[in-house]
Amino acid sequence: MAIIDQILGDFFWRALIGGLGVALVAGPLGCFVVWRRMAYFGDTLAHSALLGVALGFLLQLPFNLTIALTCTSIAVLLVLLARSQTLATDTLLGILAHSSLAVGLVALSFMPEVRVDLTAYLFGDLLAMRRSDLIWIYGGAGLVLAMLFWLWRGLLMSTIHEELAKVEGVPVERLRLVLMLMFSLVIAVAMKIVGVLLITALLIIPAATARRLAGSPEQMVLFAMIIGMVAVTAGLTASWHLNSPAGPSIVVAAFALFVLVYTLLRQQRS
Repeated sequence: MAIIDQILGDFFWRALIGGLGVALVAGPLGCFVVWRRMAYFGDTLAHSALLGVALGFLLQLPFNLTIALTCTSIAVLLVLLARSQTLATDTLLGILAHSSLAVGLVALSFMPEVRVDLTAYLFGDLLAMRRSDLIWIYGGAGLVLAMLFWLWRGLLMSTIHEELAKVEGVPVERLRLVLMLMFSLVIAVAMKIVGVLLITALLIIPAATARRLAGSPEQMVLFAMIIGMVAVTAGLTASWHLNSPAGPSIVVAAFALFVLVYTLLRQQRS
């Protein structure tokens, strides 16, 4: 117990443990982002997280809670508006993404009594990880992973062939909404790690890298989790030695792994 307290008492180890927890859940969820080509959905929900920060200051509530609630509200709104088909999906996403980010920034500017380090929210503040953040991260990650395990067959079927899944009786619309809600929870969890602007990168890059290595959806999920964990470890270590920002360093490490895998595979084929 004393060893655990000593580890959690060190800010570097807290940051590493928190980052690994996010990588565990971002890997499998990122696979669905890649398979369903939902990168823009992820961006929209991530940008709305800053509005959740503003609401947290305004209502004096925990940021993780207000971010999760805001992202969930935006996710439900996206599903409802996309169903109405009054606007093209990409247009709708662009409007909501940039509007929610702008509203969050404007709302924070009207709170002069609150000193806000926007850099920490935009690019992450991993080294300021607290024990309560770890509880939130692993609680959220455990919930999302349990839901993915439970709904795996339906989610995979609706991803591969939506019309066939409907014929088989899979509740496609409900699963799409549940997937968006899981995105919301992961974004609320990951914001501390890489910030608003880089959350989608942490979802997409390890999954895109794993796609080149995997022979099945399950293998891709496993590889995405491993690649994400390696990227977190390498990025955090580089940040420590080079005094670079932790969140962007993790994304750079993930990108380096992506380039390395693609280069090696291309050389093998040639």
